[in-house]
Amino acid sequence: MFSSLVQAEKIPVYKNPEFTVEERVEDLLFRMSLEEKIGQMTQAERGSISPEYVRKFNIGSVLSGGGSSPYSNTAEAWLEMYNNYQTEALKSRLEIPVIYGIDSVHGHNNLKGATIFPHNIGLGAARDPELMRRVGEITAKETAATGLDWNFAPCVAVVRDIRWGRTYESFGENPELQRLLVAPYIQGIQGPENEMGGNYLVATAKHFIGDGGAKWGTGDAGYRIDRGDITISEEELRCIHLPGYLEAIEAGVGSIMVAFNSYQGEKMHVNEYLISDLLKKELGFEGIVISDWKGIHEIKAFDYYEKVVKAVNAGIDMFMESDTWFDFIDNLKRAVEIGDVSEKRIDDAVRRILRIKFKAGLFEEPYASTNLIDERVIGSVVHREVAREAVRKSLVLLKNKNRILPLAKDSKIYVCGSNADDIGKQCGGWTITWQGKSGNITEGNTILEGIKLAVDGKGERVSRPGDADAAVIVVGESPYAEGQGDNSRLQLSGADINELKRVEETGKPLVVIMVSGRPLMIDSYLDSWDAFVAAWLPGTEGEGVADVIFGDYNFIGRLPVSWPVDTSQLPVNYDDQDYNPLFEYGFGLQMELD
Repeated sequence: MFSSLVQAEKIPVYKNPEFTVEERVEDLLFRMSLEEKIGQMTQAERGSISPEYVRKFNIGSVLSGGGSSPYSNTAEAWLEMYNNYQTEALKSRLEIPVIYGIDSVHGHNNLKGATIFPHNIGLGAARDPELMRRVGEITAKETAATGLDWNFAPCVAVVRDIRWGRTYESFGENPELQRLLVAPYIQGIQGPENEMGGNYLVATAKHFIGDGGAKWGTGDAGYRIDRGDITISEEELRCIHLPGYLEAIEAGVGSIMVAFNSYQGEKMHVNEYLISDLLKKELGFEGIVISDWKGIHEIKAFDYYEKVVKAVNAGIDMFMESDTWFDFIDNLKRAVEIGDVSEKRIDDAVRRILRIKFKAGLFEEPYASTNLIDERVIGSVVHREVAREAVRKSLVLLKNKNRILPLAKDSKIYVCGSNADDIGKQCGGWTITWQGKSGNITEGNTILEGIKLAVDGKGERVSRPGDADAAVIVVGESPYAEGQGDNSRLQLSGADINELKRVEETGKPLVVIMVSGRPLMIDSYLDSWDAFVAAWLPGTEGEGVADVIFGDYNFIGRLPVSWPVDTSQLPVNYDDQDYNPLFEYGFGLQMELD
């Protein structure tokens, strides 16, 4: 059929939008050489490939890793970079556009000046599907403004041990949160009709499967839990860790990323049963299955060639081989020629990649325009207001002795603590850089600045706790990401403890706000605090905290994870037989407002 079409046509079927996506896919696939197919299965990091090499090797995708950006890190520089890659891709024999991926996990977080939303753990506390849709939509719009097509979000992990350094990337410990929030988030990113183009992106559900359930002490590369082993039964795996993917597939998610972790001792990147049999066949997923960052390198095998063969045969379609993309191409071509990988498996992978490129409209509109930049959507007031709303809704009130909250705006307030005036700590990891960074890393306002604005012209911010009507101490963590955040102690810093003691000695009412990616151990200190608020990692809009503690809005957030008494309880989850945390999953107070 397609052979006759190729011979008879004037305009190739795959270039004609009047044909169906599947007809266009099959037509293009028929025309492709083995080298062109393998190129489409390859994703290279921008820092390791030039636009000319994208054309030469028929590369299917380019990505920016965490913190990888054009030198000036402006929207215009991103767009120019994207179009340079696309120009060269379209000079290839079949003119197949490249698809560009990035981890916009809480806004366009690589771009300075973008709107940064609370990390997923805070959105899990908010439990608001409509808000989740708007967060996804704004994230997509600000990312698309810089030309990019593909978002490696949402993370649908169900965290079962808060020592994990990726706890904040999870909506929480109960799959009910994934059932509630995953679909609207994807609909926001991909569009109401799964457009995946224009103002929208291709979304990615990650990391398949069970990454939040790794057992402490089984991690790789010196980490204690990250990339660790999942030892639960398949029944429990499906019950706890699969629901988010069911919601994602039902919502039409364009891609699913494979997890670094192992399941019962076998790396997920070679688990043919879970990738091919469960995900592709049983669940009917038709999108792209993509590896994580150089994930196949962690497979146990004789050499790199064997790792490539095992991963491709397991069912992975596109390979995030950041700076080893050339070796991947060379080894996969050899594997097909020898017969260790079938052409049928190659065609399945390429068919899925092309399908998403056609659905995303890349063949019709491969180049990015300046329209969204000209409209000043990036970091706009409208977008920041939604982020501020997300902060308000994510806050969880855990203690309010003698109804100290809400604070009066005409009172004298003392504000201090390690996280009171630090935009970088508010945003956490995956912000401007992969690990995140303390300090004034991007535009926004801190919790301290929000408090200043709230009391301006009414009350007063004082410099000594003894002069205050109440003290607000903002404690918490410094930024981290992935395995570098694995932590078995989960303690407050010495500086925060000293500041808390300083206030306690004055006898003044003490309000503690915690900015962190997970619960920290506070049982020894809690009795001395009059109020305690979990603010998670709120992002750039610190005013959202002031909105609530001064009573303009009430607390509505509820704990997305159980809060342990101490680390001896870890891991602790809502369905434990001997469940006795300091604060239960789902707990959250409200203030009595006039």
